[in-house]
Amino acid sequence: MSKEFFSIAAGIGTKNNKGEWLEVFYPAPQHKPNPELVEAVAAVTGYAGGNQVIELDSATCHALEELFLQRNLLEQTLVLSSLETSSNPRVLVILETDATLNNTPEAYLKLHLLSHRLVKPHSINLEGIFPLLPNVAWTSEGAIDLEELPHRQLQARSQGRVLDVQSVDKFPRMTNYVVPKGVRIADTARVRLGAYIGKGTTVMHEGFVNFNAGTEGKNMVEGRISAGIWVGEGSDLGGGCSTMGTLSGGNNIVVSIGNNCLIGANAGINIPLGDRCTIEAGLYLTAGSKVTVLDKDKKPVGTVKAITLANQSDLMFWRNSQSGAIECLAKKTAFELNEELHAHN
Repeated sequence: MSKEFFSIAAGIGTKNNKGEWLEVFYPAPQHKPNPELVEAVAAVTGYAGGNQVIELDSATCHALEELFLQRNLLEQTLVLSSLETSSNPRVLVILETDATLNNTPEAYLKLHLLSHRLVKPHSINLEGIFPLLPNVAWTSEGAIDLEELPHRQLQARSQGRVLDVQSVDKFPRMTNYVVPKGVRIADTARVRLGAYIGKGTTVMHEGFVNFNAGTEGKNMVEGRISAGIWVGEGSDLGGGCSTMGTLSGGNNIVVSIGNNCLIGANAGINIPLGDRCTIEAGLYLTAGSKVTVLDKDKKPVGTVKAITLANQSDLMFWRNSQSGAIECLAKKTAFELNEELHAHN
């Protein structure tokens, strides 16, 4: 058996009437678990290597609970104790390698690893994830297969209840699975499972964070962080601004925002920014935008495509109010977040 493993997690989920997985909740996933632990788990479950999904019964849950307790893994012990008495589908997923996804439980485990801050966006293989995430109704009674939804709605009404359908989507809201420490999220429906929300980040009501995207440390998010976008610490995304990810027509450009940047309200970017950059409110900067570069005296020195300025620090972009041209000037001061406003005590 290999001496290195990518991840292991026990979870509980939902299946439809056909026995197909709709979602899985992993309260305490492990990244790069101790190989000796995996070997001990294999002795209990019959795991023989590779990436494997093992459905659990109560007896196996109890045996794993005792195994984790012996190794003083209290969080995992509590998980297995809860799973032991449940009648819902229970599962153990062991990923020996970070290979292409094969099934829904594996897909949900990798999304959990991101939201638990165990791995960062772009650091793991999410190839093939979309077909493995069924489009379901996320309701006040959990995930429901869309074909089964009308019957469940009627059943609820006949019992004097209203089944609240909160969304119809492949991705659930992150906070129904993971609530990272040290964050503020004003509207939890706007942060998907698989988002990485750094400690100290505030996501306001109009902010949005997609899967495989996120923030590092203290940030203010009042705009949209699309799939694949990474935001450095101390940056502020103004109200209604947007970041174009690779799923939104960004081609193969991996867009990121450096530390202490300011993206103005209703602005947008399609190029990676270095540190301490500012985008004027309302300015959308695409990779092909023509930008007039200014010297320290604000004199034009040339015109380039915005992509040629990618990853450079201390730049300020605005639109000339007279000519309409996009201009770029090197800044002399850095933008800083208001420490009192963004404290999460």
